[in-house]
Amino acid sequence: MLLIFFWLIWVVLPLFSAPALHPSASQQLWDKTAALALGSDGVLGWRITPHEARFIPLNGEPAEQALALAGEPRAAVTSSSHDAVLLNVQGALLLLQPRIHNGQGEWYFPLGDTPLSLPQGAVSQMALAQPDSNQWCIAARTPAGISIITFNHGKTVSQIVLPQQQAEQLLLSPDGALLFASHDRQLQVWQISGGVATLRETQLLTAPARQLTLLAGGQSLLITDDNGISQWFAITGAQGPRLHKIRSWRAGQASQGVATETQRRVFASWDQQGLLQLFASKQAAPILTRQLAPGIQALAFTPRGDGLIVERAGSWQLFRLDNPWPDITWRNLWQKIWYENYPQPDWVWQSTAAGDSYQAKFSLIPLVSGTLKAAALALLFATPLALAAAIYTAWFMSPGLRRWVKPGIEMMGALPSVVIGLIAGIWIAPHMSHALVGVMLLPLLLAVTLLLCGALSHSLPARWRQPGVEVILLLPLLLLVTLLTLWLSARLWPDASEQLAHYDQRNLLVAAVAMGFALVPLIFTLAEDALFSVPAALGQGSLALGATPWQTLTRVVLPGASAGIFAALMIGFGRAVGETMIVLMATGNTPVSEGGLFSGLRALSANIAIEMPEAAAGSAHYRILFLSALLLLLFTLVINTIAEIIRQRLRQRYSQHEGQG
Repeated sequence: MLLIFFWLIWVVLPLFSAPALHPSASQQLWDKTAALALGSDGVLGWRITPHEARFIPLNGEPAEQALALAGEPRAAVTSSSHDAVLLNVQGALLLLQPRIHNGQGEWYFPLGDTPLSLPQGAVSQMALAQPDSNQWCIAARTPAGISIITFNHGKTVSQIVLPQQQAEQLLLSPDGALLFASHDRQLQVWQISGGVATLRETQLLTAPARQLTLLAGGQSLLITDDNGISQWFAITGAQGPRLHKIRSWRAGQASQGVATETQRRVFASWDQQGLLQLFASKQAAPILTRQLAPGIQALAFTPRGDGLIVERAGSWQLFRLDNPWPDITWRNLWQKIWYENYPQPDWVWQSTAAGDSYQAKFSLIPLVSGTLKAAALALLFATPLALAAAIYTAWFMSPGLRRWVKPGIEMMGALPSVVIGLIAGIWIAPHMSHALVGVMLLPLLLAVTLLLCGALSHSLPARWRQPGVEVILLLPLLLLVTLLTLWLSARLWPDASEQLAHYDQRNLLVAAVAMGFALVPLIFTLAEDALFSVPAALGQGSLALGATPWQTLTRVVLPGASAGIFAALMIGFGRAVGETMIVLMATGNTPVSEGGLFSGLRALSANIAIEMPEAAAGSAHYRILFLSALLLLLFTLVINTIAEIIRQRLRQRYSQHEGQG
């Protein structure tokens, strides 16, 4: 047990390790001019200056021959994937694309190697997007306004002109469908579709934007201004999608620039003093802060986010970055997080999706709440049945009948849970939805039936009131009431489940009934043994003093067996918490934190069974599933420890009373 416990901790602990930055030796550059753009594929870096474009090996080997650039470009912007650069060559546009294959670099000109001049005049601001491998979208500010040009296979497909529109910052979404333009304190969002640009919204900023950047996936907009860095993304409302300010980082208010990763929502900022800060979109504070040498001019991440290129005057330095799980903290696993395109912060578990840019959501609250709800309701269902059966079997049933009944109930415990789950999901769930009113009324009607039978039992002949005979009479009657109730409810209210706003056919009620059925044999066996182990002399002494059988049961036998009964309930609860197949097959496996009796859920154990085969070994998903297993183990240990402490106290108290007696 200890080996399993420590092994789980060993797998989980790396999740919460702090990011680390490891410097390597600096490389001197041939061209000392500040770079307009730079990037890397992790092995080979590239750098563009006003004079040349050059590939530079990151291992310190000699650089390749540079590509000379005519016209001395004065500005450059990169695409969101950082694999293409748009240069401003004396007001004309030149698209340059670095291609790296087998460690060899090659410069490619998708729109030709001659700078493209726009009829509207010289370009002052620009933005670049690559919706497809052969499609390019360029936004450029000219004296006539803002021009949006789409190219396909190097040919102009469409051109949109927004006259008299001014902008200090331009940014295109990766698919070219949105244009962000900031002017003074105004941020305009233009929707581009079918060759037409429509102003979607205008936002008033607290300060003029110094830089606009999109995080990986193209959904979150970073705005850098004098107040720091803020994250914005669209939320759909009555007027359609509108940008909302989600969170801000004042730690970046003195930043000279922001660099983003291409695959994860991680970005870095730096200032003139060399202060480097690393941020993650779900963290409220920097995840890494390092004081580097001053004079940083530019930064670039490697594609996998495991390296960071820092450029200073005339030199490069590669830092190895150890930051495998930037979004994972203990707090983020339990608190509400505001995810992209969600209307508000929420607890969400959604580990995978079809899109490569998808941001995994690992909130444990839906899984823990689903586990506890299913276990608590199953225990509520099983406890009355199991304890009533144990009391009757141990105290009132004749010995001959007990020899048949007790093994029969214990045989129920040998039924595989996968069979119970299959019956619950395939047979019970559909029938329960058709007879929902009867199912809800059944506990009340059965209780009333039992009370009436108890009141009328005195009028029966004496031979019918012998121990064991009443069971033969009572069971057919209870079965008849059950069948009649379910039949009438299905005929009178056949659409009751459809009239509920939120009704899932496989829901908490179905899982509780099925799991409660599986818990009955366990609780019955332990409770019956506890009741039967109470010394017979105590009960006989109470009866000899004139107490009735019920008085003896409630005041002598049950207190004496209370320790064992409590242990039976706690063991049953622990068994319910760890149940897998029943919850997997009877609940619909919807990881939601809200929802009532008729909503689906997902338990920790079922989640592990579903997602562990798909989790990549060593990934955040993989380790969080092991964390779920560790939580289940800890919960079981805590429950058993509490049960043992209370059981010992009850036993000690009972022993003291017995000694005094």
